[in-house]
Amino acid sequence: MHYVEAPNIVTIPDGTNNFPSSIFLGGGITNCYDWQKEICGYLKDTHLILLNPRRQHYPDNAALEQITWEYNHMNFAKAIMFWFSKETLCPITLFEYGKWITRSKKLFVGCDPEYARKYDVEVQTSLERPYQKIHTDLKTLADEILGWA
Repeated sequence: MHYVEAPNIVTIPDGTNNFPSSIFLGGGITNCYDWQKEICGYLKDTHLILLNPRRQHYPDNAALEQITWEYNHMNFAKAIMFWFSKETLCPITLFEYGKWITRSKKLFVGCDPEYARKYDVEVQTSLERPYQKIHTDLKTLADEILGWA
């Protein structure tokens, strides 16, 4: 596994922004437990490039840099994983998911069983991507990613 945490940038040797075997870790950051650490543990023995927007240190003036980093890295990634954790409604994650669910990029999706808008995510997903799996734990979500990788 190659791990890249915001605001660090991935440099690809061929000079392009084509991130081979890369996956963006989309999901709650603010007021959520560090689920990114857990998913990285499951994926540690892979060749994947994991793009993690959760920073160890988030300066007060970093919003523009953070939003831009996330936007660019979701665009460049080969796949995006979305995790909706129970601690918050994850409004930005919902916004980003709404954008990407209508596009052709590979998505991996999971909702904590206690996520308050789980039913909404399930219905919207079934309408737009009827064959998209939605996992209720990070382990089975990681297993699907491992099958893809």
